[in-house]
Amino acid sequence: MVEQCSLAVIVNRAANKGGAGRRWLAINAQLKTHLGFFQPLFTEAPGHATALAREALSRGARRFVAVGGDGTANEVLNGLLDASGRLIASDAVLCPVPAGTANELCRALGHLEDPARAYAAAAGRGSRPVDLLRVRCVDLAGHQVERFGYLIVSLGAAATISHRTSRSAWLKKLGEIAYLLMTPVVTLSYRHRDIAIAIDGGAPQTRRLFTAMVANTENGGGGMRLMPGARFDDGILDLIEMGDISRLGVLLGVMPKLYSGAHVGHPKVRVSQGTSFRFESEVETLVDLDGETVGCLPLEVAVLPRAFLVGAL
Repeated sequence: MVEQCSLAVIVNRAANKGGAGRRWLAINAQLKTHLGFFQPLFTEAPGHATALAREALSRGARRFVAVGGDGTANEVLNGLLDASGRLIASDAVLCPVPAGTANELCRALGHLEDPARAYAAAAGRGSRPVDLLRVRCVDLAGHQVERFGYLIVSLGAAATISHRTSRSAWLKKLGEIAYLLMTPVVTLSYRHRDIAIAIDGGAPQTRRLFTAMVANTENGGGGMRLMPGARFDDGILDLIEMGDISRLGVLLGVMPKLYSGAHVGHPKVRVSQGTSFRFESEVETLVDLDGETVGCLPLEVAVLPRAFLVGAL
């Protein structure tokens, strides 16, 4: 069992539209069974998990249990990183416990199939390295920003679906199904655009796209196999482009295949790999990182191989 002085349990009771708070007694009981006594640190606002993690790190904590969804895990992770994306303490370990609307890191780790694994991994001493995504773009106020994540960077229609869903108070209450409901709404109105793409510093090539995603994991969007075969510890990122497909073609020929991963066989879907990507367009195009809108093009995405640690059995 992990030493209490090196443990920080950060809890977002607002995750899953308050569902994490309603389940807290049960989650707390499971954590105490595995961890023993601990004093939870509750978040009070967006971004608070980052501050709590940074404070706990300065006090000597090295194993960080993030109770919430991917947003919570991402905030805790950013509290463990310096401005360059390196761990402030090389032995700091992120241990996500699924309690959010989206729990894709836990899914990638196998913790959704067997939730007990998340608690056991948090209580153990094991870890495994994970690649980090570094994103540079322009935020919605027009300022240059740099963010770090671990799942998927999307641009175009996929980012617009996420953005519009997050702005709808009533849709957000529906959880993962909210994205499915917003998908046809955006698809039927979204305009394809020309986007210049440069891979690993090569010459940019302009293609007409509906959407594109740079993936560190194969799963996203509530269990969709968006990029089959992507691995989060190989130092390689996978780019999937959905090209000049008709709106009806997207709805009937691509969307139904996202959960199986069969969409990659569509003739207008392109898959490639690299370690760095740059995207530019003359048309405003939204960018999303791990389910959160971070800004617009131009966008740079790079991989920092095996940059942080997650709890493992």
